[in-house]
Amino acid sequence: MATDALRGDRLSMRRLQMRITGWSRQAGTMMVLLLGLLLWSGLACAKGPAGTVLVLGDSLSAAHNIPADAGWVSLLDKRVRQQSKTPPRIVNASMSGETTAGALTRLPGLLAKEKPTVVVIALGGNDALRGLTPAQVQGNLERMLLASRAAGAKVLLLGIDVPPNYGPAYRQRLAAAYRALADTYKVPLLPFLLEGVALQPGLMQADGLHPTAQAQPKVLDNVWPLLKPLL
Repeated sequence: MATDALRGDRLSMRRLQMRITGWSRQAGTMMVLLLGLLLWSGLACAKGPAGTVLVLGDSLSAAHNIPADAGWVSLLDKRVRQQSKTPPRIVNASMSGETTAGALTRLPGLLAKEKPTVVVIALGGNDALRGLTPAQVQGNLERMLLASRAAGAKVLLLGIDVPPNYGPAYRQRLAAAYRALADTYKVPLLPFLLEGVALQPGLMQADGLHPTAQAQPKVLDNVWPLLKPLL
């Protein structure tokens, strides 16, 4: 009888040990899952910007003669910050007086430094003012487009028009140059950056070439529908 009791006690102890071991394993598994969840949450919170938008333009994108934070690119930065928890980084590499040739020279360094996911090319006006042919403008834009794509970036083209005194033939060839690039490389194109702004009273500065601070939200509204899908 005593032997049977002893055996029963030993069996009970073994069962208890097995249960404790099972509980320990379950607790360990739960702990691993909990730590994994906490780590994942931490990484999600620490996630950086959702890419980088590089804007490569001239004075129309460089807030010429208006406060820098009033320009359409600065307004773009504010908009993406308001609309996204992880907004893209906005880099404005626009310069007053910039040409397609000058930007083409700067572009490789900008691509290497900024590593953009989207490149917005808003150039051509100063080329026209300097007498370059639309074919020359198109050639430089094409090389920038291809370099941006080779770096892994999507491209948005922002076209420009010139004053009527350039004549209808030149204006048509310039517009056709942008359209040809957009059609050939299947990139979105805004035909005229200053649509709804140029020639409008109160929206253009005294020089007749640059938009006022009041016009900048409209300029951004022109760009936004084409840019948003790329972000």
